[in-house]
Amino acid sequence: MAPAPRKRLRILVSNDDGIDAPGIAGLTHELKKLGDVTVVAPDKQRSAVGHAITVNYPLRAKEFSKNGTFFGYAVEGTPADCVKLAVRSLLKEKPDILVSGVNHGSNTAINIIYSGTVSAATEGTVLGIPSIAVSLSTWGKEPDFRFASKFSRILAAFVAGEGLPHGTLLNVNIPAVTEKEIRGVRLTRQGKTRWDDTFDVRRDPNNKEYYWLTGKLQVMDESEDTDEIAVMNRYISITPIHYDLTDYDTLSKIRRWNVDRLLKK
Repeated sequence: MAPAPRKRLRILVSNDDGIDAPGIAGLTHELKKLGDVTVVAPDKQRSAVGHAITVNYPLRAKEFSKNGTFFGYAVEGTPADCVKLAVRSLLKEKPDILVSGVNHGSNTAINIIYSGTVSAATEGTVLGIPSIAVSLSTWGKEPDFRFASKFSRILAAFVAGEGLPHGTLLNVNIPAVTEKEIRGVRLTRQGKTRWDDTFDVRRDPNNKEYYWLTGKLQVMDESEDTDEIAVMNRYISITPIHYDLTDYDTLSKIRRWNVDRLLKK
């Protein structure tokens, strides 16, 4: 008896660098080897918007083509908007998996909470879709996304087969080195970093003052099992993260507080 034909995956792809970013092009090329890919991504750069959604303005989605061929839908909104709109309106069927990326720049440690790339995957998780966020750890002008895209395909196939726990997504960061220079894959925890922010005061051509955010990233935890250090040591970092932000240890400790007295005058 002939084996049953392998099911083609329904794959949703998004990002925060914009639908015309090279990282999403490389990722889409690789994922088409696994199944049917639909791209729904912001119409322009939307980095560091976090999990913002649009509630006071209309969302518009336009068909977007590359080299005369339909590529996906460009949405005038955030990465989370894109995923919501795709699942609730644009797609006929719920995706089997969502992959967000490949982002230009790392999304480790504190950057996770700012990242639109991670937020697209988080929204997928909220909607019950196994989701992965993938970032290439470089801010160089012409990054090579080929290996990161290839690894994304391999991981997506694995996750599609294994599944993920409810509410959990995978945040993946890949060192910007050649495939031969990758030392391995590590399962990591979110590292501890913070930005030492400063604002440059500048003036526009009309001599009006404005501010430009700058800063340096400070690493607070150099443990080898953190995402930041793993990538620095040329390991691919895979961190399971959850959108439940409750601090359960602290919740357990403060249950002894008599909070009812807070309402007494």
